[in-house]
Amino acid sequence: MSSLNSPEHGHLIDLNALYDELITDDRYQRKGQLARTLVHTPDLRVVIIALARDRTIAEHHASATVTIHCLSGHLRLQLPDRQVELVAGNLLALGADLSHDVHALQDSVFVLTLGAS
Repeated sequence: MSSLNSPEHGHLIDLNALYDELITDDRYQRKGQLARTLVHTPDLRVVIIALARDRTIAEHHASATVTIHCLSGHLRLQLPDRQVELVAGNLLALGADLSHDVHALQDSVFVLTLGAS
């Protein structure tokens, strides 16, 4: 399945299949982190990310509004004023330029969606 097909006429993405591909990929097994861009257009980017237990994506921010949808596992995000924990089925929306980090309390897979900046 090509993951960057144009969504212009509709593009179905099987997140369950991608989940299995990510967590069994040698790069994930070696490094504990793997991302794959699913959609990349001028106004939208969607990325699926696998993050192993006790791994952290260092503090950063996006210039656009983002959502983080936890598909599996347990994540903790440090925001400027509080910590937020996400488990499977939770979706967190973050405003543009809001600093945060992402820490996996368990092996986790999540979908990051970035709007236009």
